[in-house]
Amino acid sequence: MKKRNGSKLLLSAIMMMSLLSACGGKANNTADSSNSGNTGSSGAGKDTITALLPPVSANYQARFADMEKEFNALHPNLTLKIEPASWEDMTQKLDTQVNAGSPPDIAWIGASGLSKYAALDVLIDLNPVLSDEIKADYDEVPMKYFQLGDAQYGLPAYMEIHTIGGNKQFLEEAGIDWKSVQQNGWTYDEFRKAIAKGVVKNDKGETSRYGFVFATSGVTSKDYLAILAKTAGLPDYFDNDLKYTYTSKKFLGLLTAIREMIDDGSMPKELSSIDAGKRWNMFLTGQTMITGKGLSAFENSARLNNEKIKANDGSAVADSIEVDYISLPVPTFNGADYIPTSIVDGYIALRGKKEPSEEHIKNIALAMNFLSSGSIAANYSNELFLTPITESARKAEVLEKFPRNEDNVAAGQAMMAKALPARTDIPTEQAAEALKIETEVIIPKLQALLADEITPQEMYDAVKAAAVKSFGEDGVVAD
Repeated sequence: MKKRNGSKLLLSAIMMMSLLSACGGKANNTADSSNSGNTGSSGAGKDTITALLPPVSANYQARFADMEKEFNALHPNLTLKIEPASWEDMTQKLDTQVNAGSPPDIAWIGASGLSKYAALDVLIDLNPVLSDEIKADYDEVPMKYFQLGDAQYGLPAYMEIHTIGGNKQFLEEAGIDWKSVQQNGWTYDEFRKAIAKGVVKNDKGETSRYGFVFATSGVTSKDYLAILAKTAGLPDYFDNDLKYTYTSKKFLGLLTAIREMIDDGSMPKELSSIDAGKRWNMFLTGQTMITGKGLSAFENSARLNNEKIKANDGSAVADSIEVDYISLPVPTFNGADYIPTSIVDGYIALRGKKEPSEEHIKNIALAMNFLSSGSIAANYSNELFLTPITESARKAEVLEKFPRNEDNVAAGQAMMAKALPARTDIPTEQAAEALKIETEVIIPKLQALLADEITPQEMYDAVKAAAVKSFGEDGVVAD
């Protein structure tokens, strides 16, 4: 994989600006001084592998001590040391350590962020140390999400489809055939009519329930657009000819639709300030019929809250109602085919300032495979209502079993069947430039569009101008 200093410097600058902003000038969160992994290790001697991991499922981090003990029991000469991180500070912690030259040996990222760290030249290709037996344990599609070119920079932990989720009672009151939608999908026009029926106003004419609320603030600031773009005929930033796609008129059509759903009252005017927690609270308290983004695990979250309500448990969400969570596909725009947003998260292998020894890289691979397969993967997949992506996890026993909505299971399988394979052909430098446009133009302009400060045409023009500047007139889609 080709890397250039320009990309590396650019990404370093973006990461440092983000860190300074997030930290408010604090100089804490420094590298872990005990990270012995990146200093290399002697062949048969003791070795420590460090990992920085978020709360993947409700009980994932609570099991860290057991996971460390179990790994040590399997490999007495090795120590696995896991540092927990929250979802909010996972990337910040990792970027701080990468910039300091002392990253953990293993870190959790979304596969979409792979090019960012590849451009910084901190990733380790595990191909030379992964056995054919280990590789064969993983499903092919999610495995490719951690590849760039021929390099295997990590292992996938799970594969999920981003959906939207509906309140069964409200959907049926609005006359929506949700079972048909689950299996056949819906167009934007059909969806727009449906969410308009879900709006409820009180005696004062104020909206007490919206048809659709999607989190668009904080860590979810780019999710809304990215997920809808997949079903608007823009499955990636680049087409098969490696031309930037968000300059297509399909992008303008999507932006127009995003503004329309707010202007007609189906979505809140203050949508730009609604973060993930608030939109889920609005769903559980009956303030919206359909919520996004949706995840399979939300069915279990809603079920658990229902049980607390029935038991008069004070820890239930305040003012919440019982909800049967229904998984639904994202609508299609511009007459495009349905292409689900596949989310593949997992583990990457990192190097610091010093080149790790071959033996240490082998140990990293051992620890990474331990974390992403077998009983550990089986249990977090089970908690998240996901089908494991390794054969060893599918065969492993789980600690708990949960009741499932079989219609949701079938809908998930139908959507998963349409998932596209990962793009491994996009050059790192080109992907880094697209990331720059996303960070500097798309995300702030989307917030302005949601806040009604700019028009869809103005956002489209700004993104197109940035893309032409980066890739040239011949490097972008013109239709």
